[in-house]
Amino acid sequence: MANPILTNLDNGVFTITFNRPDKKNAISNEMYEMMTAGLQEAAGEKQARVVLFNANGDDFTSGNDLKDFAAVNRGELALDALPVVKFIESMLAFEKPVVAAVKGLAVGIGTTMLFHCDAVIGGASASFHLPFAQLGLVPEFACSQLLPAAAGKVRATHILMLGEPFGCDEAVRMGMVSRPCADEDVDKEAIKVSRQIAAMPPATMREVKRLINPPAFKQQLVETVRRESGVFARSLQSEEHREALSAFFEKRRPDFSRFE
Repeated sequence: MANPILTNLDNGVFTITFNRPDKKNAISNEMYEMMTAGLQEAAGEKQARVVLFNANGDDFTSGNDLKDFAAVNRGELALDALPVVKFIESMLAFEKPVVAAVKGLAVGIGTTMLFHCDAVIGGASASFHLPFAQLGLVPEFACSQLLPAAAGKVRATHILMLGEPFGCDEAVRMGMVSRPCADEDVDKEAIKVSRQIAAMPPATMREVKRLINPPAFKQQLVETVRRESGVFARSLQSEEHREALSAFFEKRRPDFSRFE
């Protein structure tokens, strides 16, 4: 089987590539562990000036692999053992610039992680989707704080309650995508921007990132993530989530009519 996460260091750009195109780059627990290891490697490698997240195939990522969530719901996997938690912590603590190249699907954490990037190149086909409520879950990665700040309280609540996808144009208006372009130019443009950042004074780049994300703000994000994680953990073992998972795997609409 092909490695689901590829890493490469070239000209100061440390690339972390989703490489599971046959599954629309759905992120498994193994992939989260590899992504966290990649960030840790990039943090300790002096030649790595910037991290670029990109993907093979037509989609950035379809989000979490729901089979792993099903294991938690059945009690086969401890909540505190979820590798996604370590990845979120690693992203929040990462001090070097981060760029993302997005086209096609960007579902769940495929969208929320973009709020923690420093430049996002978005293709015309990019579709951002936060279907947490549809799965009987709640937002993660400080999305409950960052999305209202970007989109406004009412629009953010609408998106999070109904899980309606939105396109690249709206993501640009929210400030989630810093440079839109045609799909065929996404990877080329992302490499160009990453190399431009890598060529800049590295200490200055880190200081710019710290000024935009001062300690008090980062602490707010950490606290928000903790609040979200507590509710998310309970949601993963809820009957509502169990019904949503069953409906997903049975290819039917979930029925929440019996819940209060």
